[in-house]
Amino acid sequence: MEPRAGVSKQDIRERIWDYMESQNLADFPRPVHHRIPNFKGSYLACQNIRDLEVFARTQELKVDPDKPLEGVRLLALQSKKTLLVPTPRLRTGLFNKITPPPGATKDILRKCATSQGVRNYSTPVGLDSKVLVDLVVVGSVAVSEKGWRIGKGEGYADLEYAMMVSMGAVSQGTPVVTIVHDCQVVDIPEALLEDHDLTVDYILTPTRVITTGCERPKPAGISWSKISCEMLGKMPILRSLRHREEQAGKDVTLQDGPRSPPGATRSPQDLAPPELGSVPPSSVQIGNLPRDARVSELKRALSALGVAPSRLTWQGPQHRAFLHYRDPAEAQQAIACLQGFRLGANTVRVVLARQQRASDLVGSHTTEPLPDHRPAIAGP
Repeated sequence: MEPRAGVSKQDIRERIWDYMESQNLADFPRPVHHRIPNFKGSYLACQNIRDLEVFARTQELKVDPDKPLEGVRLLALQSKKTLLVPTPRLRTGLFNKITPPPGATKDILRKCATSQGVRNYSTPVGLDSKVLVDLVVVGSVAVSEKGWRIGKGEGYADLEYAMMVSMGAVSQGTPVVTIVHDCQVVDIPEALLEDHDLTVDYILTPTRVITTGCERPKPAGISWSKISCEMLGKMPILRSLRHREEQAGKDVTLQDGPRSPPGATRSPQDLAPPELGSVPPSSVQIGNLPRDARVSELKRALSALGVAPSRLTWQGPQHRAFLHYRDPAEAQQAIACLQGFRLGANTVRVVLARQQRASDLVGSHTTEPLPDHRPAIAGP
């Protein structure tokens, strides 16, 4: 299973996927092509993490949501460690914290460790949360004994790590573990590696625990020149991080688009509230807000989800608010992220705002930035 000279990352992926299927090493979900492959013996491989001293002293760990890592997620919950799982494709944030119900049985903990549990027993973790990850566990398609790793080709594990660096959640010394079948441990030409590629310190298989001793530096942060405008549009959390780094004076030039110069501010026209009588097409209406909802609660929730607007028009007496974004694409992304969103006991209604009559906006309070207090607003 050693790669031939002149191979690409995709060549290695295809050979691994084909081999695992042809030898019936793959497990549900199948076929394993274009996935982090689940394999027979994955649970046994996961148990080997208990032999690592770094796991014993870990208090908070991030484990990818891939099926072959389910055993590690269960061990973390059974050991009462704080378990963070990335949100699928980073659409609604970076992490979810898995929170089992009080007195959870073994069966409930097993459910919490599955993809269903990630959906049903988790709470989002915002950028402002004080997260300090002691251990990172990622899936792989291929990995070398030197610690060089190849994922499924979408770059999420690399990007998640880079985002954690930007948040201050990990450092160069934070150990990274991957769990694979023995056949996935192959030679990987160093020429295939790029600066944004994540390397691993430990490889766990059903039969081996490999300490790589890898000295190649891990990503030092987000390589914005590798990020496309399309990717940025799909990930609100990434837009939030880019805005923070831009404000800090860092170069956030994208792969395929211009940027504002560091420290640039929006024009007065951008900051001005919408004129009465209209709501721009980049605005989102949130309805069915709780009677006692505070604008600060909504602000915190939107920030945690990575969809904080540039302005917010609060209409508490009407149990609604308008979120004003910079462009229609951001507005549409916010709508997608906020489907099923609950504030207090209410599931809010989220739609693209229609054009409003002036009478509809009487009594509104537009905030920039969003305040941390309940505004005194007269009724219509």
